[in-house]
Parts: sequence; structure tokens; C-alpha cells
Amino acid sequence: MQSLKGIHHITAITSSAEKIYAFFTHILGMRLVKKTINQDDIDTYHLFFADDEGSAGTDMTFFDFKGIPKKTPGKDDITRSYFRVPSNQAIDYWVKRFKHYNVSFEKPHTQFDRQVLYFQDFDEQNYALISDENDQGVPAGTPWKKGPVPNEYAITGLGPVMLSISDEAKITTALTKHLGMKKIDQANTLILFEMGQGGNGARVIVHVTKDKQPAMQGYGSIHHVAFRIQDKEALDQWTTYLNTIGAPNSGFVDRFYFKSLYTRLYPGLLFEFATEGPGFIDDEETYETLGETLALPPKFRQERAHVENMVRHIDTVRSNKTFKKEYF
Repeated sequence: MQSLKGIHHITAITSSAEKIYAFFTHILGMRLVKKTINQDDIDTYHLFFADDEGSAGTDMTFFDFKGIPKKTPGKDDITRSYFRVPSNQAIDYWVKRFKHYNVSFEKPHTQFDRQVLYFQDFDEQNYALISDENDQGVPAGTPWKKGPVPNEYAITGLGPVMLSISDEAKITTALTKHLGMKKIDQANTLILFEMGQGGNGARVIVHVTKDKQPAMQGYGSIHHVAFRIQDKEALDQWTTYLNTIGAPNSGFVDRFYFKSLYTRLYPGLLFEFATEGPGFIDDEETYETLGETLALPPKFRQERAHVENMVRHIDTVRSNKTFKKEYF
């Protein structure tokens, strides 16, 4: 069975598609590479922010479910998304950038020999920047070349994902025995797991919590994390394995931009397996215009008039704009 290659994407919930577009575009300097719909709820936006080309392993995505309440923090949840930046010097740059834009952040600190900077958005969604200095393993992506953040400091993809877990033994079994990861380090209540080539793009950090309150999803929370696999053949192998161990799963799901499989190997956590391709450059959008139109997978295109009537228009055109690189 082909092993997991790293983090593919992380999907979260936002209270405002417009606000999250502005936050990721103008402050984080990540490129919107696809503006589409939630394929299981076509009245809801699904926005994909990634590197310059929309590479697998670089995209943070968002749903904007109508009427959903704010998250309730607690145990057994996916609680923090990490983004890779090139160096410790980049972390220093981002402290200045966050101060300039009044972004809530904590003092940088060292976590498993990496410089890390925690911060939040307007929904109190939890993020971190992590330095790639001396990192080895899964290669980073490409900075958004036309974005506002200087390339030498820019976000280049996803780093680890953090889980807050009450049952250490059960999550260890899920990650190591079933998903093939390795436990490589532990510091107090944090445990570090690694998959594939390793490095920042292939890590899961488990925070062992004594919180007795179960987490409840809402805006400001993470919906699921997806792990990278090579192709449909690997996806089929994982489907067979999940069926063999009796793990509930979705079976094959075609998301058009990638092929998927979903499962819950730990109560409350939704894990996805997602193929590396075909990607976001398709018959509807070229590299130059990624994320600028309302893109629909082929099976939804006959419903375009209905979809456009249900999801409000958001202006995401950037190909006719110039973003000045901002130094602080």
C-alpha cells in the first residue's frame, strides 16, 4: 500500500467569504486559486488559497455555511493550521506585518526545533507560521509571485496540522498503525508525528488535552484535514484497507480537482485522502486567471444559473491589479 506523502489541504469554516478572501489575499499574501462551491452543499462557497500554481500541499480552503454558529473549543478536534515560510528571518518580518495590519498574534517561540508564530483571524481561527530554516523533507511550494508579500518572506505551503486529543493511545494507533506515520518526538503535552519524506509539510502535532468539553464545529474551526496520496491507484488501496479494518468511509469521491476518500479513524476527526492531481488549472481557468471566476466542476455546470443566484458575487479579479511588495 502506498504511504501518505504529507498534508494535501486543510479545510476550515469562515463566517464571511468576503472577509476571508481579503485576509488571505491582502494580509497573508496567498493566491486564491479556485472560487467554487461546496460540492455537497451547492449554496455554499468553497474557496481555495494556495501557492502561485495551486500545488498540492499548499492549499487552505474555506466553507461559508449559512447561519452556522461560532465554534466551541474543546477536546478531540483539529485545532491549528500551520503555514511554511522560508526562514527565521521571515518570522521576524511577519511579526512586523501582523503589527501593521492589527492581526492578533503571540510572541514567536521554538517548537520541535522550529521557529513558530501563532496568530488568529477575525473568527479566532487558529493558525501558525513555521520556519523552514534547516528543514528537510517535502519540498515547499512557490510564493505568489504577484502578491503583496516579498518572495523571500512569503508563505510557500502548509506545514503541520495540530490535533487536540483526549485519548493519546487511540490517536497514536490511528496515526501510526493505520496511517503509517512515525512518532518522532514529544515535548510536554505535544507529540510530533511524521509521514512520507517528513519535514514541515508532512507532520501532525498532537496536543494531549485534559479538556472535558467536546469541541463543536462552527465558524472559526477546522472542518477536516486531507493527506496527500499519489493517484487513483493509491486511493483504491486505501479504500480496500479501510474496508478490511472495518473503518467507516465514503468510498471513492470525485472532486474534479482531485480524487478523494473520507474516513473517521478517531471520533470527531474527519480525515481525507486526496490525490495530487489533476489540479486547479483546467478548462475553465488558465494560470493567469486562477480564482477569478466562479468555477464549477462539469457535473454542476448545467446548474450554473441556480448556483449564481444562490451564492452572492464576490469580486476576486486580480490579473488587472498590481500589488506592491510590502517591506516593514
